[in-house]
Amino acid sequence: MRMICGVDEVGRGPLAGPVVACAVLWADDCLIFGLDDSKKLSPKKRRVLAPKIREMALGISFGRADVEEIDEINILQATMRAMERAIEGLGVFEAEILIDGNMVPKIIKGRATAVVGGDSLVPAISAASILAKVARDAEMTALSENYPGYGFESNAGYPTKSHFEALRILGVTPIHRRSFRPVREILEQS
Repeated sequence: MRMICGVDEVGRGPLAGPVVACAVLWADDCLIFGLDDSKKLSPKKRRVLAPKIREMALGISFGRADVEEIDEINILQATMRAMERAIEGLGVFEAEILIDGNMVPKIIKGRATAVVGGDSLVPAISAASILAKVARDAEMTALSENYPGYGFESNAGYPTKSHFEALRILGVTPIHRRSFRPVREILEQS
Protein backbone atom coordinates (compact mmCIF):
# COMPACT_ATOMS: atom_id res chain seq x y z
CA MET A 1 0.00 0.00 0.00
CA ARG A 2 1.44 3.37 -1.05
CA MET A 3 0.94 6.07 1.58
CA ILE A 4 0.61 9.73 0.72
CA CYS A 5 0.75 12.64 3.10
CA GLY A 6 -1.40 15.37 1.55
CA VAL A 7 -0.87 18.89 2.86
CA ASP A 8 -2.80 22.10 2.33
CA GLU A 9 -3.48 25.33 4.16
CA VAL A 10 -6.29 27.83 4.48
CA GLY A 11 -6.33 31.39 5.66
CA ARG A 12 -3.60 33.15 3.69
CA GLY A 13 -5.90 35.88 2.39
CA PRO A 14 -8.00 36.93 5.40
CA LEU A 15 -7.44 40.13 7.31
CA ALA A 16 -8.01 38.33 10.62
CA GLY A 17 -7.32 35.01 12.30
CA PRO A 18 -4.69 32.31 11.96
CA VAL A 19 -3.41 30.40 8.98
CA VAL A 20 -4.21 26.70 9.44
CA ALA A 21 -2.56 23.78 7.68
CA CYS A 22 -3.59 20.16 7.67
CA ALA A 23 -1.60 17.04 6.84
CA VAL A 24 -3.56 13.89 6.04
CA LEU A 25 -1.96 10.47 5.81
CA TRP A 26 -3.86 8.62 3.11
CA ALA A 27 -3.71 5.24 1.42
CA ASP A 28 -3.29 5.88 -2.29
CA ASP A 29 -6.17 3.52 -3.08
CA CYS A 30 -8.58 5.26 -0.67
CA LEU A 31 -11.48 6.93 -2.47
CA ILE A 32 -14.19 9.22 -1.17
CA PHE A 33 -16.65 10.55 -3.73
CA GLY A 34 -16.86 14.34 -3.90
CA LEU A 35 -13.36 15.33 -2.73
CA ASP A 36 -12.18 18.58 -4.26
CA ASP A 37 -10.52 21.87 -3.41
CA SER A 38 -12.34 23.13 -0.30
CA LYS A 39 -12.93 26.51 -2.00
CA LYS A 40 -15.01 24.76 -4.68
CA LEU A 41 -17.27 23.07 -2.13
CA SER A 42 -20.16 24.54 -0.17
CA PRO A 43 -19.85 24.71 3.62
CA LYS A 44 -22.52 22.01 3.86
CA LYS A 45 -20.61 19.69 1.51
CA ARG A 46 -17.38 20.25 3.48
CA ARG A 47 -19.18 19.40 6.74
CA VAL A 48 -20.54 16.18 5.16
CA LEU A 49 -17.12 15.14 3.83
CA ALA A 50 -15.09 15.96 6.96
CA PRO A 51 -16.26 12.99 9.08
CA LYS A 52 -15.79 10.63 6.13
CA ILE A 53 -12.23 11.91 5.72
CA ARG A 54 -11.55 11.49 9.44
CA GLU A 55 -12.84 7.93 9.25
CA MET A 56 -10.76 6.96 6.20
CA ALA A 57 -7.52 8.80 6.97
CA LEU A 58 -4.61 6.89 8.47
CA GLY A 59 -3.55 10.01 10.34
CA ILE A 60 -4.44 13.69 10.61
CA SER A 61 -2.45 16.58 12.02
CA PHE A 62 -3.01 20.32 12.09
CA GLY A 63 -0.47 23.11 12.22
CA ARG A 64 -1.15 26.79 12.63
CA ALA A 65 0.42 30.19 12.84
CA ASP A 66 -1.37 32.85 14.81
CA VAL A 67 -1.76 36.53 13.99
CA GLU A 68 1.31 37.61 15.96
CA GLU A 69 3.50 35.18 14.06
CA ILE A 70 1.98 36.23 10.71
CA ASP A 71 2.70 39.89 11.52
CA GLU A 72 6.22 39.08 12.70
CA ILE A 73 7.50 36.91 9.83
CA ASN A 74 4.94 37.53 7.01
CA ILE A 75 2.09 35.38 5.73
CA LEU A 76 4.19 33.24 3.38
CA GLN A 77 6.69 32.23 6.06
CA ALA A 78 3.90 31.70 8.59
CA THR A 79 2.12 29.44 6.08
CA MET A 80 5.28 27.39 5.58
CA ARG A 81 5.67 27.03 9.36
CA ALA A 82 2.05 25.93 9.74
CA MET A 83 2.61 23.26 7.07
CA GLU A 84 5.84 22.10 8.74
CA ARG A 85 4.01 21.78 12.07
CA ALA A 86 1.20 19.77 10.49
CA ILE A 87 3.66 17.38 8.82
CA GLU A 88 5.79 17.04 11.95
CA GLY A 89 2.65 16.32 13.96
CA LEU A 90 2.03 13.21 11.93
CA GLY A 91 5.51 11.90 12.64
CA VAL A 92 5.49 10.02 9.35
CA PHE A 93 8.65 9.72 7.32
CA GLU A 94 7.92 6.86 4.92
CA ALA A 95 4.99 8.55 3.18
CA GLU A 96 5.25 10.51 -0.04
CA ILE A 97 4.54 14.13 0.95
CA LEU A 98 2.51 16.13 -1.58
CA ILE A 99 1.84 19.79 -0.89
CA ASP A 100 -0.67 22.00 -2.67
CA GLY A 101 0.95 24.92 -4.44
CA ASN A 102 4.32 25.70 -5.93
CA MET A 103 6.49 25.77 -2.79
CA VAL A 104 7.77 23.29 -0.25
CA PRO A 105 8.72 24.37 3.29
CA LYS A 106 12.51 24.49 3.71
CA ILE A 107 12.56 21.97 6.54
CA ILE A 108 11.19 19.22 4.27
CA LYS A 109 12.86 20.08 0.94
CA GLY A 110 13.89 16.90 -0.79
CA ARG A 111 11.20 14.91 1.02
CA ALA A 112 8.17 16.64 -0.46
CA THR A 113 6.76 17.63 -3.83
CA ALA A 114 4.72 20.73 -4.59
CA VAL A 115 1.67 20.08 -6.77
CA VAL A 116 0.10 23.14 -8.38
CA GLY A 117 -3.67 22.69 -8.17
CA GLY A 118 -3.12 19.65 -5.97
CA ASP A 119 -6.20 20.38 -3.88
CA SER A 120 -8.27 19.49 -6.95
CA LEU A 121 -6.00 16.77 -8.34
CA VAL A 122 -4.77 14.67 -5.41
CA PRO A 123 -7.36 13.14 -3.04
CA ALA A 124 -5.03 13.33 -0.02
CA ILE A 125 -4.48 17.06 -0.61
CA SER A 126 -8.21 17.60 -1.19
CA ALA A 127 -8.87 15.89 2.15
CA ALA A 128 -6.33 18.14 3.89
CA SER A 129 -7.86 21.20 2.23
CA ILE A 130 -11.34 20.31 3.46
CA LEU A 131 -10.29 19.52 7.03
CA ALA A 132 -8.20 22.69 7.29
CA LYS A 133 -11.09 24.81 6.01
CA VAL A 134 -13.64 23.20 8.36
CA ALA A 135 -11.29 23.67 11.34
CA ARG A 136 -10.44 27.29 10.56
CA ASP A 137 -14.07 28.21 9.84
CA ALA A 138 -15.10 26.72 13.20
CA GLU A 139 -12.39 28.72 14.94
CA MET A 140 -13.47 31.94 13.25
CA THR A 141 -17.11 31.26 14.19
CA ALA A 142 -16.03 30.83 17.82
CA LEU A 143 -14.01 34.07 17.63
CA SER A 144 -17.08 35.89 16.30
CA GLU A 145 -18.59 35.53 19.78
CA ASN A 146 -15.64 37.44 21.27
CA TYR A 147 -15.61 39.99 18.46
CA PRO A 148 -19.22 40.58 17.40
CA GLY A 149 -20.05 42.80 14.48
CA TYR A 150 -17.24 41.74 12.14
CA GLY A 151 -19.11 38.82 10.60
CA PHE A 152 -16.34 36.28 11.25
CA GLU A 153 -18.98 33.53 11.39
CA SER A 154 -19.76 34.17 7.73
CA ASN A 155 -16.66 35.83 6.23
CA ALA A 156 -14.02 33.87 8.23
CA GLY A 157 -11.96 37.06 8.38
CA TYR A 158 -11.74 37.49 4.61
CA PRO A 159 -11.92 41.03 3.17
CA THR A 160 -15.60 41.50 2.42
CA LYS A 161 -17.46 44.80 2.12
CA SER A 162 -19.16 44.25 5.49
CA HIS A 163 -15.85 43.35 7.14
CA PHE A 164 -14.24 46.57 5.87
CA GLU A 165 -17.26 48.51 7.13
CA ALA A 166 -16.94 46.91 10.56
CA LEU A 167 -13.23 47.72 10.65
CA ARG A 168 -13.96 51.37 9.92
CA ILE A 169 -16.71 51.59 12.53
CA LEU A 170 -15.53 49.21 15.27
CA GLY A 171 -11.78 49.37 14.77
CA VAL A 172 -9.06 46.76 14.67
CA THR A 173 -9.23 43.75 17.02
CA PRO A 174 -6.34 41.73 18.48
CA ILE A 175 -7.01 39.01 15.89
CA HIS A 176 -6.56 41.33 12.91
CA ARG A 177 -3.33 41.12 10.92
CA ARG A 178 -1.70 44.50 11.42
CA SER A 179 0.89 43.81 8.73
CA PHE A 180 -1.83 43.57 6.05
CA ARG A 181 -2.27 46.86 4.17
CA PRO A 182 -6.05 47.36 4.69
CA VAL A 183 -5.71 46.85 8.45
CA ARG A 184 -2.57 48.98 8.62
CA GLU A 185 -4.34 51.79 6.73
CA ILE A 186 -7.24 51.75 9.18
CA LEU A 187 -4.81 51.87 12.10
CA GLU A 188 -3.06 54.85 10.50
CA GLN A 189 -6.40 56.66 10.12
CA SER A 190 -7.24 56.18 13.80
